[in-house]
Amino acid sequence: MKKTFTPCAVALLTALTLALGAPGASAQILIGQSADLSGPVAASVKETITGSQLVIDAVNAQGGILGEQIEVIRMDDGLDAKRSLENTRVLIEDRKVLALLLNRGTPNTLAVIPLLDKYGVALVGPSTGAMALHQPLQKNIFNVRSTYQREAEKAVQHLQTTGIQRIAVVQADDAFGKDAMEGANKGFAKANLKPVVVVLSDRNKPDHAAIVPRLTQANAQAVLWIGSGTAVADGIKALRAAGSAAQIITLSNNAASGFIKELGSASAGVIITQVLPYERAAAHPLIKEAMTLAKAKGQDPNALSPALLEGFVATKVLVEALRRTGPKPTRARLIATLNSFQYDLGPGLDIGYSPTDHTGIDYVDLSIVSDGRFKR
Repeated sequence: MKKTFTPCAVALLTALTLALGAPGASAQILIGQSADLSGPVAASVKETITGSQLVIDAVNAQGGILGEQIEVIRMDDGLDAKRSLENTRVLIEDRKVLALLLNRGTPNTLAVIPLLDKYGVALVGPSTGAMALHQPLQKNIFNVRSTYQREAEKAVQHLQTTGIQRIAVVQADDAFGKDAMEGANKGFAKANLKPVVVVLSDRNKPDHAAIVPRLTQANAQAVLWIGSGTAVADGIKALRAAGSAAQIITLSNNAASGFIKELGSASAGVIITQVLPYERAAAHPLIKEAMTLAKAKGQDPNALSPALLEGFVATKVLVEALRRTGPKPTRARLIATLNSFQYDLGPGLDIGYSPTDHTGIDYVDLSIVSDGRFKR
């Protein structure tokens, strides 16, 4: 019996054919990413993905890598390390991804290292500055951005140079918080200071009703707030509601336009450390390229954020490594390429990897929020 199809069925079959790949379609290079798409840092992750996709779309529009299109399979982990581990297992074992890109979170990234090592899969540009990913060397992790320790150290030194002596610290009670605190302690030692109070904060459910009184009672002139996304934004708003005018400084994991929006009127004057050049420095070749690609996709080239740039840069590193690896790349060949990799992304952004050094860019700067934007 001859089969007939309604127009809706034909449309559905056409969509399925496109999704699965028609005969003769270009082969794909599958890349995996596990990140928070729905939880406390989802706004920042969204901007990072936007920057990453600018690069991928541009490469694919030009024919891909030696004729192969790049596809990124993204899975939501809600910033939960257990979910990150399971997502990564699925990506590596079931989806057979060539490499991982921009996984988010310190505990999350540390949790997947055994899987990376077991299967010999590279993770390029983890969206975290944890020192544990730099020292000791993690053979399958290729960092792009600078470390949280350098950021926290610079934050304390900056406050001291402005004459501030009474500095409090709110520290996320997790691997990220402990790591960044080591850098802060280096800054305190160099400034010959001690924090007036260090308050631990639950990563997912911080008790601001208990945290804020300890900061105000310590009469802190400034607060170094080590935490992520919504937890930090809510804490700053609670501190302002309590009447404190203390200078707030936080780290680059909060360098996203979404973070400023979450802060609302409490955003003015907040200082945030940065690990890439100023996103409106159009004379820098990297920034110029990002602006050009954003404009071509109908996005506002003046609305780039530090989080977007982090995704943009990490993805450029991966794409260049794929180009150098050659046709039909394998996991092992990609890692071999990365282990002898030198790449100049413009002034201050030289990246070099070797079998004994996977550090990436060594760059830290400061910005301040003014009129709803990061300014330097």
